[in-house]
Amino acid sequence: MLAFAKKLKTGKRYDLDDLHLKHKKPHHQSKIPHELNTHSPEVTTEAQEQFNLLDINSSPEDVRRNQGTRMLKYMDTTEDPCRDFYQYACGNWHKYHPIPADHGGFDTFEMLRENLDFQLRRLLESETAEGAYNDRPISTDRPLETNELLPNHPMPTPYFEEVLRNPKTEYLDPIKKAKFLYKSCMKEDIINQRGAKPLLHLLSELRGWPILEKNWDASNFDFIWLVAQLRLYNNDILISEWIGPDIKNSDEYVIQIDQTSLGLPSRDYFLSETSREYIEAYHQFLLDIVYILGAPEDTAVDDVKDIIDFEIKLAMITADPEERRNLTNIYARLTLGELQAYVPQFDWLKYFDVVAEREVPISTPIVCYCMGYLQELINLLSKTPSRTIANYLLWRFVRHRVNNLDERFQNAKQKFYHLLFGREASPPRWQFCVAQVNSNLGMALGNLFVNAHFDEKSKNDTILMTKQLEDAFKEILVFSDWLDDVTKTIAIAKVDAMRLRIGYPDIILNRNMLTDRYKDIKIHPHYYFENSLSILMHLTRNEHVKIGKIVDKNMWNTAPAIVNAYYSRNKNQIMFPAGILQPPFYHQYFPRALNFGGIGVVIGHEITHGFDDKGRLFDKDGNLNTWWTEEATEKFRNKAKCIVEQYNSFVVPEVNTPLDGLTTQGENIADNGGLKQAYKAYLEWLERYNDHELPDLPLHSKQLFFLNFAQVWCGTSRPEAAKNRLKTAVHSPGRFRVIGTLRNSLDFANAFQCPPGCPMNPINKCTVW
Repeated sequence: MLAFAKKLKTGKRYDLDDLHLKHKKPHHQSKIPHELNTHSPEVTTEAQEQFNLLDINSSPEDVRRNQGTRMLKYMDTTEDPCRDFYQYACGNWHKYHPIPADHGGFDTFEMLRENLDFQLRRLLESETAEGAYNDRPISTDRPLETNELLPNHPMPTPYFEEVLRNPKTEYLDPIKKAKFLYKSCMKEDIINQRGAKPLLHLLSELRGWPILEKNWDASNFDFIWLVAQLRLYNNDILISEWIGPDIKNSDEYVIQIDQTSLGLPSRDYFLSETSREYIEAYHQFLLDIVYILGAPEDTAVDDVKDIIDFEIKLAMITADPEERRNLTNIYARLTLGELQAYVPQFDWLKYFDVVAEREVPISTPIVCYCMGYLQELINLLSKTPSRTIANYLLWRFVRHRVNNLDERFQNAKQKFYHLLFGREASPPRWQFCVAQVNSNLGMALGNLFVNAHFDEKSKNDTILMTKQLEDAFKEILVFSDWLDDVTKTIAIAKVDAMRLRIGYPDIILNRNMLTDRYKDIKIHPHYYFENSLSILMHLTRNEHVKIGKIVDKNMWNTAPAIVNAYYSRNKNQIMFPAGILQPPFYHQYFPRALNFGGIGVVIGHEITHGFDDKGRLFDKDGNLNTWWTEEATEKFRNKAKCIVEQYNSFVVPEVNTPLDGLTTQGENIADNGGLKQAYKAYLEWLERYNDHELPDLPLHSKQLFFLNFAQVWCGTSRPEAAKNRLKTAVHSPGRFRVIGTLRNSLDFANAFQCPPGCPMNPINKCTVW
């Protein structure tokens, strides 16, 4: 994956509002004009330049001139490119992009995401933008359902019972649902007027949160019922449970369970001596929330202390990521009946019957990645009072619901995020709301985006470039002197079998299919809290109907309007959503050097993920399978060890802390391999065609390739965000994605004539692919 950490949980869904590790975007209090045009003062100069580059009326000469100007102004031309190429390429980037108050850091990806958010906002706020479909529209000559919500429909009372739990299907067009969700999120007057009432109502249905109630009765506490109810709202607490392809049989959907996630970004935040300040901030955040909800002060302090102490103990029994690197060792497949016998203290039969909303046979297969953790968890729960367990479960649930509530809760969250990520202010409300729609009704919003902005030429170009990159990688495989012929043959077959998904899935242009995808989601233009719950229940329901079904490997679940790219080990599939096919990654009028150095390296990066430390364990069909010879495996490990040790030697200047080369090795291998493939493919293209150059930028085409690769990773970070990244991220910081990769590239050294032994051309280089 290009920009964000992947999890073991292939296809795993996340809670609707647990987005802070990705977008980090709640809000400022400001009036937003109904229509945002490209000349709005809220659009930054850089965003305006992005709009100009995307203007279909721009001439090829104008596009190249504008891009050359942009690239030159970011460069520090006083720096020797053979000493520090990151400084040479990005040394002036921070002058044009100081870190915004609402960010922990700011880089090229964030700039592109914000530009994309502006476009999505305009589509959601437009009264005229409508979906475009390739099929016949749904008939509208039917009687309206009694609960069908139209803009002027009176708000039902109480909405929670009459609408959200109403079993009738909501037939609103999915585009209208997306716009209604955005409108409800933006209606801060209604959200503030309702205050905490929607949450308190829900907590009452969940039989009460002890921390808020002096007379909570522990004898009525049903642990399994509560855990299952929270899972119905798409929350994993104490155990992570999802439905996904079996990693040893990728054609079959199975129930999968793993150890828990935690309330802080990783277990190190709870266990490291240097993380005391984060635990204290987390403690205060919890107190702030329960006080807003009306917790009695005489008992709340003790309850909060018990919650934190319990979560520290929970962190202690979770396995360290390094203990879990070998998937074969932690994989266990058993039946539901066998799991019940292994951990009889947890009523798995009842849990799955509630979550799946039907009786699940005891013969149902389950894949477990945490057998040891389950036993430790049962021991911990047996020593913990019911009140503490109930308080903890509901705290984790409430934590996720904070974003759906009024400004008091947002202020408490911002105070916590300031210490955790260094974020000085909450982002604009509109940006948060755009992210909510894109994360949860992304295919509907994708319909609007593709119809308004997507150029099919970019899709066709990317398909062609992918074929060129695959050919380049196969050639690298053929000439790899450390691979035996058997492993080479199977590896080439895996490349040939890779599925390619570019732009968007066909579903978004099929009205019936798109409507069916979101048919059970009830969306009201005023009630954001309940809309969120409806989406959460839809996600859980939509996931659990897959139990025991055959995997459709042609399906993709990634929203089209995002700036990222992915490789799926289970599907042996690479995916490039429409949102990433924009400058600086790609433009049809760019010199091909820029396109190969941008989207070309991204393509190569994702191809290489099929052959990194984890991807290589899966065969061409996406199954965990030992297809490497022992000799090839040993040689791979030695080459990967070189990469690990190289990146271990890099120190992040903002916090004077070394990288973790082991945790980041998969992404580092992909970066190095992607660059090599892309440059090889570009050279083969150059043998047949002449490339353009950029006005005012005195670099030849081969140098432009490496410059654009480097500028993709320009960025700056606050110390707090840098610390967080080092504890949690599987990617190296942008500076070292440039320096580490180029130091290993003889092609780069030749292009810039860097002498052997200089900082950017060391004698000893590391290479896997």
